[in-house]
Amino acid sequence: MDTTQYLEMFIEESREHLQACNEHLLILEKNPSDIAIVNEVFRSAHTLKGMSATMGYEDIANLTHKMENVLDEIRNNKLHVTPELLDVVFIAVDQLEEMVLDIASGGKGKLDVTSTVQKLHAIETGMEIPLAATIVAPIETIESAENSKTNLLSYDDYELTIIQQSFEQNYSTFEISVSLRDDCLLKAARVYMVFELLEKMGDVIKSSPTVERLENEDFDQSFTVALVTVEEKEVVQKKLMKVSEVTEIIVNEFSIEKLKTRQKDKSQNNEQNQLIQGNVKEDLQEDFVNEEEQGKVSTSKTTVAIGNKTIRVNIERLDILMNLFEELIIDRGRLESISKEINNNELDETVEKMSRITGDLQNIILNMRMVPVETVFNRFPRMVRQLTRDLNKKINLEIIGAETELDRTVIDEIGDPLVHLIRNSLDHGIESPEIRKANGKPEEGTVVLRAYHSGNHVYIEIEDDGAGINRQRVLKKAISKGVVSESDAASLTDQQVAKLILSSGFSTVEVLSDISGRGVGLDVVKTTIESLGGTIEISSTEGKGSLFSIQLPLTLSIISVMLVELEKEIYAVPLSSIIETAIIKPSDILNAHNQKVIDFRGKVVPLVFLEDVFEVPKYSNEEKYFSVVIVRKGEKMAGLVVDTFIGQQEVVLKSLGTYLSSVFAISGATILGNGKVALIIDCNALIK
Repeated sequence: MDTTQYLEMFIEESREHLQACNEHLLILEKNPSDIAIVNEVFRSAHTLKGMSATMGYEDIANLTHKMENVLDEIRNNKLHVTPELLDVVFIAVDQLEEMVLDIASGGKGKLDVTSTVQKLHAIETGMEIPLAATIVAPIETIESAENSKTNLLSYDDYELTIIQQSFEQNYSTFEISVSLRDDCLLKAARVYMVFELLEKMGDVIKSSPTVERLENEDFDQSFTVALVTVEEKEVVQKKLMKVSEVTEIIVNEFSIEKLKTRQKDKSQNNEQNQLIQGNVKEDLQEDFVNEEEQGKVSTSKTTVAIGNKTIRVNIERLDILMNLFEELIIDRGRLESISKEINNNELDETVEKMSRITGDLQNIILNMRMVPVETVFNRFPRMVRQLTRDLNKKINLEIIGAETELDRTVIDEIGDPLVHLIRNSLDHGIESPEIRKANGKPEEGTVVLRAYHSGNHVYIEIEDDGAGINRQRVLKKAISKGVVSESDAASLTDQQVAKLILSSGFSTVEVLSDISGRGVGLDVVKTTIESLGGTIEISSTEGKGSLFSIQLPLTLSIISVMLVELEKEIYAVPLSSIIETAIIKPSDILNAHNQKVIDFRGKVVPLVFLEDVFEVPKYSNEEKYFSVVIVRKGEKMAGLVVDTFIGQQEVVLKSLGTYLSSVFAISGATILGNGKVALIIDCNALIK
């Protein structure tokens, strides 16, 4: 069977099931006696096992099967949930994710999971082996443990009588478990071959599943039969292993003691059944009444479910749709430009209507590309759990606003910066339980990961109640690194000092670890966020904690800009950075510290002459007044001096490509309605 057509669906659903496993396992650790949570994890693992077996990914199927066995033991109260047990299960989930990722990138999903399988097996069978060590159990030990785990058949009185008589006539009764390959296609044919061999050796008195279900291939990969025979156990096993596609044969001999135990259990079950049957009518009546009372509620829920129809769409198709729409935006601008030149009423009305329709279409397409930040946030609870154990700290992660949506292109890039920030908060921000207790704090530290919308931006905040940033320690390191001079250090505000840790290669950690020290990698965080058109701010109170606030644009593809002119060249300034526009006289310009500035509403704002920055050739020296665009980055402001304002417009942001990626203060380009190219100014670079 060709399964390639289902590959995309398999990858998507596998990721969903593994994410569900991670989430429920974290909840289970806090509620170890809640069997309902175990059932949820078991359900996800069981579905993943079936999917991977169907697709032919044996390593995934084998590992999930072992994980299933452990979960089944927990469900049946034969195992207790412990952090050590969950450590092994989490390792299994990590390896499953790794294999699915390999499949998604074109691989075959192969991975050496022997160690994890053996660890899970040791947990399942209660072997006294340290879980932290690599478990290598002898094959004989594993096989004997498997024999003890073989599913026992349930017999009626007639079948038990046959077994009893076989013992009296010196016959042996074996319960034989047969396992087929996961990719076995003609299962019914293999079953027929097994039964043919069994019938030559004796009489089959029972099978599970039933013969009818076996013939219809209505079973997983294994089945169990009871055989009455004169053959020895080893002979039976050897003959059956010759059947192709059979991977495992487990033969358990049925003894007189087992027979007596079965008969006793059967008698007890009959008594229990009689007690249960006495209450069946009453229970059914109660259920029926409850169903009638809840009928209206159930109906409304069904209606909602039916009305909320969704389909899976490949993200590449949305990218193509977005590219086509971007071309439409460019043509719309061209039509608007032509309409103004011709001055035809009918054309004006048509263009205006087209602008409204494309505006609505733009909103729909952008919303289709929006993804909840939950897709990024979901990985952090598991990461925090592991780091908490590695650091011997008590830390609680709170996630707020996971439903907040961002453009997919931003989502793809924001994950790694957030990982850096959270790891630093855990390692260098939150103190050890002993230090926190000595300082009068709860032993358990708290890290809050928060996301929310504000205007055309999304804010993501990482806040901790840890030690905060030590001003003197940071300044000492900054001065030694040459980041700031001693004379300037004293005049810096606490917020400016905090932002020094974003400098390249800056770190205040004394001892290097594999986790981090606050500052390691934070220059990369800053670079990545600014490349997305965002900013990062830090505020900290020593002894109380720190707050990292990231501001990101909702989308990167279509932005609103103010078009400005410099001589004969047109530039675009993103509206998200603009506070105000102004026209000033030459007499309004002042000098401060060899920098031209203006007094803007009581604040000193430095001027940036774009014609000097971009080396635009001058055609006239007559300057009666200056047009200024006031822009802001955090608390800093600057006035961009231009020749004239053209107006606001929505434009498509295009990359300059690999060869022009390092052009100063230019973040991209756009094609205007008249066919000309306008460069988009990076205000953050100019203010910096």
